[in-house]
Amino acid sequence: MKLIVQIPCLNEEETLPQTVSDIPRRISGVDRIEILIIDDGSTDRTVEIAREIGVDHIIRHRNRKGLARAFRTGIDACLRRGADIIVNTDGDNQYCGADIPKLIAPILQGRADIVVGDRQTQTVPHFSAFKKFLQRVGSRIVSRLSNTTVPDAVSGFRAMSRDAALHLNIVSPFSYTIEMLIQAGRKYMSVESVPIRTNPKTRESRLFRSIPKFLERSLTTMVRMYSMYRPLKVFFFIGLAITLFGMLPVVRFLYFFFTGDGAGHIQSLVLGGALLVIGFMAFMIGLVADLISFNRQLLEMTLEKVRRIELELGMAEEQDTEIDDPVLRLQSKARALGRAAVTLRDKG
Repeated sequence: MKLIVQIPCLNEEETLPQTVSDIPRRISGVDRIEILIIDDGSTDRTVEIAREIGVDHIIRHRNRKGLARAFRTGIDACLRRGADIIVNTDGDNQYCGADIPKLIAPILQGRADIVVGDRQTQTVPHFSAFKKFLQRVGSRIVSRLSNTTVPDAVSGFRAMSRDAALHLNIVSPFSYTIEMLIQAGRKYMSVESVPIRTNPKTRESRLFRSIPKFLERSLTTMVRMYSMYRPLKVFFFIGLAITLFGMLPVVRFLYFFFTGDGAGHIQSLVLGGALLVIGFMAFMIGLVADLISFNRQLLEMTLEKVRRIELELGMAEEQDTEIDDPVLRLQSKARALGRAAVTLRDKG
């Protein structure tokens, strides 16, 4: 059983040594523990510090791509290195590394595919009352959308099994935490939450400039991801709402028409008719989007199979770059698979 702890980093030269030193090197039920750093275009000595403190693997982005893409790069790198369990933590030492055994326990026991660390934000002293309220409400919304029960949905301290990592395909440029849970719910994975400890605050968050900006980007991610995986449901309710609003002026026109005063209310008929047409178009868009969603599922299934074949053949190349478009990624992997098949044939 191999565990890899991945740490996305951006200019973490001051906090990285403590983050790494807190990670346990022996855990019951785990044979080997390794640490992997994803440097997201740091301009300080993060990479040099990582080498000095004995980090096992270092992956580098040539320029800054954001936390979500760094997370995705880390997952792919951990899989290539044979991880059976992957733990993600932050480079600012926010999470208590000593709680990793508690975090991975449900996976080792076969109860969960993904485990999210609950920071118990109501007890965190440096969180304002407003931030605690937002965390609570936001987590409830995400839990409802993903059909999971996670009290701290945006916690970055989380663990996943190898199979779960192979199934996930993060495409969000901002909040991988939200998308990961929505995908897990959509793909019927078992998700659990365990209480974990946090360390004193070391710096301000770099994910967002202000709370309104964070809310905007988080809500956008929720809507986009839920629409991606439940398009028919989303557009059905949009179309239903527009249709109901469209029926009101039509009913108004019909009322006046049958009472002998319809000629002066033709505008109600025009407005109602336009809204009914728009509502019908929303239904049709939902149907088309649902068909596209099924095609996406087929692509994801194919991508998963290609990943598994890559890992079995041991053919993955070590790279510090990534392809963002899922179709291009699939094409690239297919070409690599073809080259590996030719190599095996020639050797055989």
